[in-house]
Amino acid sequence: MLIEKTEHGGIVRLAVSGRIDAESATELRHAVSLVDDNAEGLTIDLGDTTYISSAGLRELLICKRRFTDRLLIENVRENVYEIFEITGFNQILSVSPSRSAAQDAPLSLARMSFKAILALKAEQTPDTVILSDSRRDYTWLDVERCAQIIAAELSELGVKRGTHVALCGMNSANWVLTFLAVQKLGAIAVLANFNFKAGETARILRAADVTHFCYGEMPEMKDEGAYLSELSSEMGGTLEHVYSFRNSISFKDRLDRYDAVKDEFAFSVEADDPAVMIFTSGSSGMPKGVLLSSYNLMNASEVCCHEQRLDGQDRMCLIAPMFHIFGLVVNLLPCVIVDAQLFFPDDLRTSTVIKLISAKKITVFHSVPTMLIAMMNNKDFTPEKLSSVRCTIFAGSPVSPAQIMAFRKTLPNVHFLPAYGLSEMAPVTMAAYDDDEDRIVNTVGRPVKNITLKIDANGEILVQGYNLMLGYYKVKIEDQAIDGEGWLHTGDTGTVDAAGYLKISGRIKDIIIRGGENIIPAEVEAAITSLGYVADVKVTGVPSDFFGEEAAACLRLKDGAKFDEESMRRELSGKIARYKVPSYFIVFDEFPVLGSGKIDTVKLKKEAIERVKHR
Repeated sequence: MLIEKTEHGGIVRLAVSGRIDAESATELRHAVSLVDDNAEGLTIDLGDTTYISSAGLRELLICKRRFTDRLLIENVRENVYEIFEITGFNQILSVSPSRSAAQDAPLSLARMSFKAILALKAEQTPDTVILSDSRRDYTWLDVERCAQIIAAELSELGVKRGTHVALCGMNSANWVLTFLAVQKLGAIAVLANFNFKAGETARILRAADVTHFCYGEMPEMKDEGAYLSELSSEMGGTLEHVYSFRNSISFKDRLDRYDAVKDEFAFSVEADDPAVMIFTSGSSGMPKGVLLSSYNLMNASEVCCHEQRLDGQDRMCLIAPMFHIFGLVVNLLPCVIVDAQLFFPDDLRTSTVIKLISAKKITVFHSVPTMLIAMMNNKDFTPEKLSSVRCTIFAGSPVSPAQIMAFRKTLPNVHFLPAYGLSEMAPVTMAAYDDDEDRIVNTVGRPVKNITLKIDANGEILVQGYNLMLGYYKVKIEDQAIDGEGWLHTGDTGTVDAAGYLKISGRIKDIIIRGGENIIPAEVEAAITSLGYVADVKVTGVPSDFFGEEAAACLRLKDGAKFDEESMRRELSGKIARYKVPSYFIVFDEFPVLGSGKIDTVKLKKEAIERVKHR
């Protein structure tokens, strides 16, 4: 038996793995004895406990006497929960069963490489349809065979173990097939932003030492030949081959090649080998390549699978870009774990997405808040068209309490789960499926399983856990975000309440210091959003000869709204301290955005400074 101890906001959590029997029960007693009597609470997580004996139940009874209502036993598996029921201990103790029956089955997948997972799926559930678009469906057997054929074609182009292979294209079944083909070869899949122009893509590929470029649909690729020619030129001769997986290609039409290549690439790949490189958003400079293994990603995905109660009956519409950590660990890979069917819309127009959700009775739909807002503002939107949706995790960009309240009011039957994570490590926190409104509106949840979080003296959020990246690719040691004790420095600031729930307050570098007073942009943004006629807002610092720095509010108004600066100042003065009221208000038709959908804060700040200068 293994026991892992973590503590957040005075709540001590003991995660117990293995069997709690007559011999190991004393280990549990010892672990509990080390918990301070004055702790805010004790949570015993039995998610990885496979059996509990009478001796184990007795230890829990002792815990109950000591901690009374401060004891919570959670994530109890079905077979273990039966023991609680048989003995009546589920009535004596505060016990919550596992949130999903899927929790037990997929545990082993988190310790397998993507290559091994695909082989297992093709063997165990070959006829299960896993990928669907408007052109065709793919069963696991189809996926295995198509990926093998693609792997053979890439191998002929020189791809082998350790090769850096870029995947650049909008979400599609072909993207998934090519990704898995790269994994079959033991190569590293470098996930590039499909919104980049050729020069921008080349800059990323050079930094990642990419030699092979696999591409699908790309908005900037108006002329395929011209784009690839410019890309090759910008790469300076280091790009060896390109390979197309555009939607016009049906890999099913190449299945007659399978028998000739089915026995190739029989070597094994370790779960903790570097498998994927994704890039930070680059909002503070040159994007950095984040190295991740299947062990990182599958463990993170298992948690996401559990938190959203995903199972094989679910149907997910996947629009979050798969070059982003959110698209991988919240969307794609959890569906791989439980065989939930994935649907890819033909494009990202809100009307297309709404139509797909309605027609296919989508049950799970995750997105950034801006997409949800755009969908609700679409003229074709009605709540009934999204009535099949039961769960939405939103992350990737800040969301105000007013926006969350609007989502919940419009779609009252949907479980909205705010979450927090980074390219380097995700998820970090997530709201529980049945959390109350206060926690959903005002926090980003609490640390997920096996994640440790703390706030340092500067208010910065530091995290550790199994899904932490290997590191940044070829970035000098002083610029790596992991310190000498293994903590990832997120650059975000926040606070943790007594129950361990995290509230993000901003970025360390974003704090505006106005004449010695600290202004946290997120606080001002929440006040402005609450006024009701602002669609989106970003508060940033601009230079000031007198104060050193002042706050400028960049605004996007709702359709039909008119801006009255004097009225806004008056309303804000009743909500926040006078020094926090922005010195400048700048109205935008649209904000500049990065390929990930996040606001391009660097570009927005530059434009705000320029517009303030010319006032």
